[in-house]
Amino acid sequence: MALNYIWVGFFLIAFTVALIKLILFQDVEVFPALLSSTFDMAKTGFELSLYLTGVMSLWLGIMKIGEKGGIVPILSKLVGPFFSRLFPEIPRNHPATGSIIMNFSANILGLDNAATPLGLKAMKEMQDLNPIKDTASNAQIMFLALNTSGLTIIPLAIILDRSILGAANPTDIFIPTLITTSISSIVALIAVSFYQKINLFDKVILGYLAIFGTLIGGSVFYFSTLTQVQLQSQSSLISSLIILSIIVFFLLLGMSKRLPLFETFIEGAKEGFETSIKIIPYLIAILVAIGVFRASGALDYIIGGIAWVVASLGWNTDFVPALPVAFLKPLSGGAAKGMMVETIKTFGPDSFAGRLGSIFRGCTETTFYILAVYFGSVSIRKTRYALTVGLIADAAGIITAIFVAYMFFH
Repeated sequence: MALNYIWVGFFLIAFTVALIKLILFQDVEVFPALLSSTFDMAKTGFELSLYLTGVMSLWLGIMKIGEKGGIVPILSKLVGPFFSRLFPEIPRNHPATGSIIMNFSANILGLDNAATPLGLKAMKEMQDLNPIKDTASNAQIMFLALNTSGLTIIPLAIILDRSILGAANPTDIFIPTLITTSISSIVALIAVSFYQKINLFDKVILGYLAIFGTLIGGSVFYFSTLTQVQLQSQSSLISSLIILSIIVFFLLLGMSKRLPLFETFIEGAKEGFETSIKIIPYLIAILVAIGVFRASGALDYIIGGIAWVVASLGWNTDFVPALPVAFLKPLSGGAAKGMMVETIKTFGPDSFAGRLGSIFRGCTETTFYILAVYFGSVSIRKTRYALTVGLIADAAGIITAIFVAYMFFH
């Protein structure tokens, strides 16, 4: 329901701001811009859906082979004790376990093309266990909260964009971004655990978190020793090698079980196609609302107000020019990228605002997009506190990013 109110709110705020601009400033272009934005974003939503259809069909076909080949019991043995405490509603060896683990792995490695189809599959499998079909379950909320926290080890796309835009050292935001996104993920876990009464001091949970923290720390140490060229090369190589190895491993599992691999793949690919078609209305709805909000200029007034308040308190305002990236990222990844590029072009790639904008883009996720698409794919209307914990994680990431940027770059 919260997402529903915010969706309507985007339109009402946009219309109000546009009306004020027309009456007070005689801005006759604002309403045509709003109307144009609705059509442009509807087209964008459909184009994204077409792209997602192919990717969904591919990955759900591969996952179907992995499931029937026995990947779920293997993954359950590795992380079953941990998942049984964070997702007590999901039985051991349930297919949802495998999809959740694969989704988290793809997100951490920055493999967005693989993460979304696997996430949608996980939602569908958790929905099978959901006793109240129109209401988000605890497991689904935990899953989405950890998704919207945006944990990624290698922000490769951001590093590449900074390199193209002429940054002296495009990788200098790597460690600050990893620190920030780790904090936002921890906050997301704590927030959901508070709602769901999960004991985070359980020895098993602490043990797995310690192992995960060690892996993150080791990754930071290794990648921090590489040059810019080496980092880009190594991250691309590692990501590609992992994803192709998973495909080959699943095929080998299927062969060991004497599965009809091609037919099994087609079975999963059909599920991917059906899911993709189902989410088109939800995707278009959220993108059109976001587009109208941006086109109205409401965000500019919000940023201006924040700058005035910060200056009135006598605080340093160097972080304010980068805030549009932080505010747009929960709404749209493409909009956040565009705003980061604009910030860098205005202030310079090695400026404080340029670096902070890059960190903002990497420290949070597209919360509204994820909730709309993931819940929409399984026809959930009552999202309970999912949006609340997602925004808490986003806020934690934004605040941490500001402090970390001042520590590293100011």
